[in-house]
Order: sequence, then C-alpha cells, then structure tokens
Amino acid sequence: MKKYISFALFLFICSLSLIFHGVSEGAQYASWNEIVDQMHISLNRAYEAYAGGDAEAGKNFVNDAYFGYYEKEGVERAVLSYVSGKRASTVEYQFSAAKKLMTDGAPTAEVRASLETLKKMLREDADKLDGKEESSTGVFLASLAIILREGFEAILVIAAIAAYLIRSGNARSTRVVYGSGLAALVASALAAVALQYVFEISGANQEILEGATMLLAVVVLFFVSNWMVSKAEAEAWKGYIENKVQNAVETGSNFALGAAAFLAVFREGAETILFYQALLSETETFKNMVWTGFLVGCVALVFIFLIVRFGSLVIPIKPFFMGTSILMYIMSVAFAGGGVKELQEADVISVTPVGFVQSIDILGIYPTVETLLPQAVLLGLAIASIFHYRAKARRLRTAA
Repeated sequence: MKKYISFALFLFICSLSLIFHGVSEGAQYASWNEIVDQMHISLNRAYEAYAGGDAEAGKNFVNDAYFGYYEKEGVERAVLSYVSGKRASTVEYQFSAAKKLMTDGAPTAEVRASLETLKKMLREDADKLDGKEESSTGVFLASLAIILREGFEAILVIAAIAAYLIRSGNARSTRVVYGSGLAALVASALAAVALQYVFEISGANQEILEGATMLLAVVVLFFVSNWMVSKAEAEAWKGYIENKVQNAVETGSNFALGAAAFLAVFREGAETILFYQALLSETETFKNMVWTGFLVGCVALVFIFLIVRFGSLVIPIKPFFMGTSILMYIMSVAFAGGGVKELQEADVISVTPVGFVQSIDILGIYPTVETLLPQAVLLGLAIASIFHYRAKARRLRTAA
C-alpha cells in the first residue's frame, strides 16, 4: 500500500509544483514573429562581427539569439509542443552549425548562408506558431504531449526496477526506488525555482547541468542493466539466491537502483515544470485544458506503470530479466545522445554533422559524430556483455 501512496504523492507534489510555477507574468512580446525579429538582429550582428574578423564576438551573438530568445522566450518549447521535436532539434543544430563554421574560420559567404538558413527556419516556425488558431483540442494535446514525452522514460525506469525487485524477492527494497523518485521530484521542483528565480544561471550553464545529469544517468543505468543481465540465466539466478548474497541488493546495488530512479525523474522534472509554465503563459482562453491534458497524461503514465509492474509477474524469469536489462541499455544509449546534445548546445563539445542521419528524439539519436560515437560504444559494450554472460552460463551448465 505504501508504494501506491508514494506514487499518489508523486503526482500531488507535481501538481502543486506546476500550480506554483504556472502563474503567468505576462508576455513581453505580442507574437512569435516579434521574438524572431530580435533573433534576426542578433544573427545579423553575428555575421557583421565575423565578417569584421571577430569570430568570438560572432559566436556570442549567435548564443545571444539562442539562449536569450530561442530558449528564454519559450520558442523552443512552443516548437516542441506545436510543431515537432525533430524540428526543434534541427533548428538547434543549425545554431551549432553556424558557430562551428565561425570556429573553423570558414569563408564569410558560407557563414552568411548558414545564418540565412537559420533565420529562414526561425521565421517559418514563427509563422506557424502565430498562424495556429488556439483551440481547446490543440492546447489539450500540447499539454498531454509534454507530460507523456517527459514522464514516459522516468515511469518506465521506475516500473521496471520495481518489478525487478519484486521478481527477485526484494519487494521491501521498492521503498528505496519510490522514495528516490519522490525525492527527485521535489529536487527538480526546487531546481526549477532556483533556475528561474534565485540563481542568475546562464542558458549555457543550464545546458551543462542538464547534460551532466543525463551522462551521470547513463553510467548508473548501464551499471544496473549490466547487473540485471548477469542474472538473466535461471541457473545464475538460482545460484544467486542459494548463495544468499541478497545483501548486494540491500547495500550497494540498492543504492544503484535508487540512484537510477532518482536520476530518471530528476532529469525530466524541472524541464517539465518549465514547459508547463511556458504553456500556461501562452494560452489565454484554455488554461483549463492545460490541466486536463496534464491529468490525463498522468493517468496514462499510471497505466504504463501498472502494465510494466504487474505484467512482468506473468513473464518467465529469463525473458523478464533480459527484457528489463535491454530496456535499461536502450535508456542509457538514449540518455548518452541527449546528454552530449545538451553539452553541444552549451559549446562544451564540438559539432560534426552527419548528413545521412535523422534525429529521433525519443531514442536520443541526433545527426552528429559526437552524439553517435558514445552511443555506438555503449551499444557495443551492451552486446558484448550479453554474449559474455550467455557464454558464462553455458560454461556453468557444461560444468554441472
């Protein structure tokens, strides 16, 4: 019963956080095109600075357009909600592409063409956003998309870990997982308050914080998934139980599972609150549909949680452990791509475009060498790990 109370508290705290942050302070600009007008001014100055021989000043003006307007004024969030995640990623990488050309000392004509492409993309999105007729259905779907997109991965991680603990006879340890999720939600709400109102943190530093959190989550999730796959073989699991080393779950591994739950929720929490804050400030007539979409999305996430949590009970041990560990591997690969992308936006990591790759936001796949390379390494390690433990299980069966 405690776990259900904890989950209900999860949603309750989330609702309170959203209400607190959802108060509109009034829009500074009357339309999205007005914001893009200001971005165009910064991008024009970027070209002028670069053409005048000052590449650093040029990149700073591009950053001003991105952090000062595209992110701060909610353009990115609006594109994510009303256009598509793929479009938002494409525009973000166009910002990075322009800065890379400046860093590489490209001819001014190439830099100008890149900036003009970016300006065109921004104007197209502004026209779409200004041209959309606000409707109750549109606001509802935008709100629903936010909570499902941001909450889906976190709920999957928590449900999979909880199911794993119950299947392994460690149901009591689920308290650590649920407690970690609640703690992460509170921490993310406090982080959202701090980022918005307390600390004068730059957009770049916020991206660094988000990227570092995601990459830390990669390490934890990969460790957890690797540990799970090592117990996938029935013989290995039987030996694990018979040797009475469950204290591994109650000590070190217990901490790792709790950390995985915490990071999965924390990386989404603050961003979710800020997305809803922006959505509430954008809509004038249908604020009630924002809350309706949020509540429907929460109910959908509860069902996802219950399906994974209880559906796992009828799955044989080996397929369940393998499936759960593969899910964790996939999550770690997705987080790796997303974490590197955040650091690229903050100019911590360079951008080397890969033209034949399309962005798949939900899997953390983005068209750059820097995001794809660590994902390929993680994928290789995951495959090697699975084959290693399968070979080890065969040797144990042969020896027996």
